[in-house]
Amino acid sequence: MTETTYAQSATGAEVHTTHIQEPRVLSMQQALNTALDEILASNTKALVFGEDVGHLGGVFRVTDGLQAKHGSSRVFDTPLAESGILGLAAGLAMAGFTPLPEVQFDGFAYPAINQIVCQIARLNYRSRGTMPMPITLRVPSFGGIRAPEHHGESLEALFAHVPGLKVVSPADPHQAYHLLRYAAASPDPVIFMEPKARYWQKAPVEAAPGDDLAGARIARHGRHLTLVAWGAMVARCLQVAELAAEDGIDVEVLDLRWLSPIDGVTLAESVGRTRRAVVVHEAPLTSGLGAEVAQLITASCFDTLRSPVERVTGFDVPYPSGDLEDEYVPNVDRILYGIQRVLEYKRG
Repeated sequence: MTETTYAQSATGAEVHTTHIQEPRVLSMQQALNTALDEILASNTKALVFGEDVGHLGGVFRVTDGLQAKHGSSRVFDTPLAESGILGLAAGLAMAGFTPLPEVQFDGFAYPAINQIVCQIARLNYRSRGTMPMPITLRVPSFGGIRAPEHHGESLEALFAHVPGLKVVSPADPHQAYHLLRYAAASPDPVIFMEPKARYWQKAPVEAAPGDDLAGARIARHGRHLTLVAWGAMVARCLQVAELAAEDGIDVEVLDLRWLSPIDGVTLAESVGRTRRAVVVHEAPLTSGLGAEVAQLITASCFDTLRSPVERVTGFDVPYPSGDLEDEYVPNVDRILYGIQRVLEYKRG
């Protein structure tokens, strides 16, 4: 019988449970559903709630079947009021529960920003540790599904800027399963940004995490440069790496995973080896998280960098609706051009 102990929750409830014992091929949606099922089974204080997460099982069916299995007192629907959902989460956490709320789409998280920033992110600090906020807020995030306006956003820089919040984004089903269980065991509030374009990707989910879940991971080893990405862009960077290899360019792909706090050690080790870096994300260029990543790289690897850190990002416009999404989201050609620029850079 295989068990993984992730942590002790702030409520004192045990958060280890018998989990996937053999590798299973799951979609990301199925992996998240399995993780939520196990969290609810192992932690009697865990509650899943949000818009349509109960009887319907969520817009993306991530919570499918959980209400029938665990009951409507632990998996339940809320009014269409994001500020109310997060206010409820804060109150439940104060009462000793482990809330796992969902905001149905990232673009609808804005009405809840006051509760997230002014209450959830601060209460542990404000109470000098006597009032932890073990909340994991699931947010279907980013683009890639040709949705209407407000149904595709890239809010990681906004959340990562707020002290007191942890921010993470899984790239594949294996990461989604283990990172969600890990996040739910944290005594701190975690913004769990799920790349909705990858919900239907299928891949093996191993019984053990395979690495330290608290940091970044090398998704592909390489020698000539490092592509840094998170969420859905990791898969795109892996695709780019395979294409670059046909031209003899050996690309390393670093899945940052945690966007706050950033694993600067693994980042520096990777770029220290390859001596070049391209950061890829969907959010706009200006003040995007790529700027912070580039600064961390420059500060750690200044003496060994062979070119400035390049960024391939969305544009400085509102995230467009589906008919323009392909023009906005970094594509293979734009990333390859970013690689070309850093490889051909020559100091003056």
